Amino acid sequence: MFAKKSYGQHFLKNDSIAARIAGSLQQADRTGRVLEIGPGMGMLTKHLLAHTGYTTYAVEADRDMVAYLEKNYPDLSDRLILKDFLDFDPAEVFGRQEFCLIGNFPYNISTQILFRLLDLRDQIPEMVGMFQKEVADRVVSEPGSKVYGITSVLAQAFFKTEYLFTVERGSFNPPPKVLSAVIRLTRKDNFQLGCDEKLFRQVVKTAFNQRRKMLRNTLKPFFPPEKLMEDPFFEKRPEVLGWEEYVRLVREVTG
Repeated sequence: MFAKKSYGQHFLKNDSIAARIAGSLQQADRTGRVLEIGPGMGMLTKHLLAHTGYTTYAVEADRDMVAYLEKNYPDLSDRLILKDFLDFDPAEVFGRQEFCLIGNFPYNISTQILFRLLDLRDQIPEMVGMFQKEVADRVVSEPGSKVYGITSVLAQAFFKTEYLFTVERGSFNPPPKVLSAVIRLTRKDNFQLGCDEKLFRQVVKTAFNQRRKMLRNTLKPFFPPEKLMEDPFFEKRPEVLGWEEYVRLVREVTG
């Protein structure tokens, strides 16, 4: 079975890493359901299926991989969904029930998976995922970091983010050109953002569109000129603000 570039496939071949990823779930027994994204040839899947505290489901876009999994993991066949996760509606399988998300995520859509997680956070209290290390670093980075950005702010507003461990290139077939890393996101329960979420996302994205410029230059669509020029706060650059400060900005916008 060969990896397909079109699906961003790099098959994990290190069994101990797969076991460690599966063991990083902390809320799966509570929810009773786990959804694996892109199981491929099942290296991670077999460790998930071995757990009796929850039921494992998988969503896979590659027909060849689905056929392989049906043959080699027949216990999973009735919970194997042939679909791209980005087009998958969890209500079709889980209704309104919670589930945990896990996977060795295809690098070409990993950031999109993160944004989808944010949209579905009411149903997903926890995600454990392997990403390109650069993306993983971005998600967990603190304000002031060179890699801190839109993904950092949005993820950290709604989830506790943790960097778990780095995975070397040789753990995959074919080896990717970059290092990989596993991170865990745990939803902040009973959390209220405290401002309009759509506007919050707009302000964050607008600020980082020109990350080297001061906020007084990037946030012109949201504030009157006199406010931007007179308040020294707007001399800051977007990468030094935590998510809480962006919430305060949005509150100012809405008055």
